[in-house]
Amino acid sequence: MLERFYPDETADSSYEIDYEGYYEAGYRGVIYDVDNTLVPHGAPADERAKALFARLHEIGFSALILSNNKEPRVKSFAQDVRYADYIFKANKPSAKGYREAMRRMGTAPETTLFIGDQLFTDVWGAKNAGIRSILVKPIHPKEEIQIIFKRQLEKIVLYFYRRKRAKEVCHGEKPERGKG
Repeated sequence: MLERFYPDETADSSYEIDYEGYYEAGYRGVIYDVDNTLVPHGAPADERAKALFARLHEIGFSALILSNNKEPRVKSFAQDVRYADYIFKANKPSAKGYREAMRRMGTAPETTLFIGDQLFTDVWGAKNAGIRSILVKPIHPKEEIQIIFKRQLEKIVLYFYRRKRAKEVCHGEKPERGKG
């Protein structure tokens, strides 16, 4: 039951992912959450975010910001990073926004990555749309109260996720590239 919330893999940061390796493996689109995935909650695009999107563009990726936030927040972030389209009020975890993102980028589930910091919106939504998900650690501990409550539930799910991964390693199962 909890497995519907398990990410395909985890990473410490959106900025430490091997995007070149994913491109070589056939991925062509990257969908991101914004707050606490790329910058602290409510922060504008910083130089690191701008450099990441320039790098993705140079590699050949299409990129899109998918957020449950309002248009002014999402639009300004996307404009600042330059190389990303955006969808606001995406109603994650509904698959509708993810499918629209793929349509805009011209990708399919098997060629699209989703990167976000929350299990119950980001990862679950990506799974609903059949997209490979990468859960990153939240950038900053300051969050809205409803997210703080969700984080407590996430800890339970992540405990079982890590336990399952450890069992797979003990039994000699080789996780897919980048899993973990």
